[in-house]
Amino acid sequence: MNLANKITIARVLMIPLFMIILFSDFSNSNYIAAIIFTIAAATDGIDGYIARSRNQITTFGKFIDPLADKLLVSAALISMVELGKVPAWIVVVIIAREFTITGFRIIAASEGITIAASPLGKIKTSTQLIAIIFILIDNFPLKYINFPFGKIMLYISLFFTVISGIDYLYRNKKVLRTGDK
Repeated sequence: MNLANKITIARVLMIPLFMIILFSDFSNSNYIAAIIFTIAAATDGIDGYIARSRNQITTFGKFIDPLADKLLVSAALISMVELGKVPAWIVVVIIAREFTITGFRIIAASEGITIAASPLGKIKTSTQLIAIIFILIDNFPLKYINFPFGKIMLYISLFFTVISGIDYLYRNKKVLRTGDK
């Protein structure tokens, strides 16, 4: 197993640690959970850079990397619903989009078509990560000026989640037509 894949596995293993800390009763557990989440999120760029720069892109890496991202974001959002920090309907929309696009990519792959990440998808991911981090830290330091940055970013990420999902489906609609009789 190459270094990039080991880093991706480490991201997956950080998810239970993140959740254990987040649901702990000690003071500032949400800040420690936010640090763990941020480190885990940062490993996504690191493992991708390492894989590309060393020409070590593997089939396993292509499978586990997006799965690790979706598990991390889903775990954080579902946990924040439990904590009353995020409305459940937003999380349902975000996760439904991820299932839809993942299924769509599986269909495309079965037809020999690779669907690359789009700029809108990257914006979606970035805004989701920023929203999660700021919600985890209760908008610190912006909470002192009563500016709900995390919540604003959550709605921005919701917008890009929906728009990027529609964009993926529209730009690749031919995938759904392949193999039709």
